[in-house]
Amino acid sequence: MNVAIIGASPKPDRYANKAMHKLTEAGHSIYLVHPLHKQIEGHPVVSSLKDIPVQIDTLTVYINATKSNEMMAEIIALSPKRIILNPGAENDKLQRAAESKGIKVKHACTLVMLATNTFSQ
Repeated sequence: MNVAIIGASPKPDRYANKAMHKLTEAGHSIYLVHPLHKQIEGHPVVSSLKDIPVQIDTLTVYINATKSNEMMAEIIALSPKRIILNPGAENDKLQRAAESKGIKVKHACTLVMLATNTFSQ
């Protein structure tokens, strides 16, 4: 599964960083998105969703609603099959826009989903 992480972080204490490791361990292909980093722990980082060269199955979001609203057109254009809004990333406006385009949106924690074997469902 191709998974993009918005809000990727090089800081080991951040949930986005933990998710990067757990997704990789689970065999998923990860695509990291952050405007300031070029690489995180050996993984390439893109500054924009439009720089991702593959179809994304799941977009997992680790940025607040203000930032995701700024990226909304880019998120919708990416057309992932599913968006996971992790705790702290809830955004009703993004959810409505995504669902209107047939994109499934889930308010959940990627780490919990991985730990309970519900991520790939």
